[in-house]
Amino acid sequence: MKFTEIVEKLQSAAISNSLTSNPDGNPEITGTAPVDEASPGTISYIEGGRFAAQIEKTAASALVLPQDETLQAKAEERGIAWIGVREPRLVFAQAIALFYKPFRPTPEIHPTAVIHPSVAIGKEVYIGPHVVIQSGVKLGDFVCIHPNVVVYPDVEIGSNTVLHANCTIHERSRLGSDCVIHSGAVIGSEGFGFVPTPQGWFKMEQSGRTILEDGVEVGCNSAIDRPAVGETRIARQTKIDNLVQIGHGCQVGQNCAFAGQAGLAGGVKVGNRVLLAGQAGVANQSKIGDGAIVTARAGILSDVEAGTTVSGTPGMPHKVFLRATAIYHRLPEMYQTLRRLQRLQERDEEGERAK
Repeated sequence: MKFTEIVEKLQSAAISNSLTSNPDGNPEITGTAPVDEASPGTISYIEGGRFAAQIEKTAASALVLPQDETLQAKAEERGIAWIGVREPRLVFAQAIALFYKPFRPTPEIHPTAVIHPSVAIGKEVYIGPHVVIQSGVKLGDFVCIHPNVVVYPDVEIGSNTVLHANCTIHERSRLGSDCVIHSGAVIGSEGFGFVPTPQGWFKMEQSGRTILEDGVEVGCNSAIDRPAVGETRIARQTKIDNLVQIGHGCQVGQNCAFAGQAGLAGGVKVGNRVLLAGQAGVANQSKIGDGAIVTARAGILSDVEAGTTVSGTPGMPHKVFLRATAIYHRLPEMYQTLRRLQRLQERDEEGERAK
């Protein structure tokens, strides 16, 4: 594909980007690559001035650059075609989509699939080898179910949703349109509900259901539990990484992103556009406001206000955490200073008593 063709297609697909490009040069582009691994014929990207040195080293034939005249001039000096945009990473993501299409099998129902007669199947659906779909399930149009998936009774799955190999969808779960459930994920499994008694733990049956709204993606080996009563709900366009645990009865807002090994205990309420970094943990019944950011390995034991960034355990404002961390590294030195002051005080007190 010629560079000018890519520019034209990206211009038509641009999301909140004003796109410009250099008029000279029109190389043939055959694919995309990281800037430090690029070869001739590939297009890559640079996010900002701190990566300027990469322009001097890269073998890419084209770059997606920020609207920075200095960076653009560097690319021109090396004979590299460039596109200038406000959000290079976003436009590079759109460029990848021009060259790569995820594997999507031709619609069919494999003869080894076990499908209950009551299942309602939309048009152009793919159901792979050894899939099990139990009674009362409804599949929308263009659903794609890869091998070894198990769908329990009374599940509803919206159009264009993809279930990757070996995931499990438990009873009464509701998945919207355009969802993606990756391999090994479990949606709607029993929440961790046990009541202590003198005789031991009494199991509280989990009669609720789990609902994923449109555009939700769930990574490999993540689990989203159903509650004893009511529902666990993940709102539209929220993205969940691998190995994430979302406990029973949680309510997660729109356009959130949870990184790997994050965990929500039961009953947590998360607002819209919340970011949880890797291994962040949120305690039972906590509330996290819209636009909050929880940094890596933070432990949230109480509510987090909207728009704030919290770090550490227990979670505290990020700026306070940075100051506390700086002090933490000085604790041995501060301890020695304290001991010297204590010894001086003891000598002064002994001197006073000697008088």
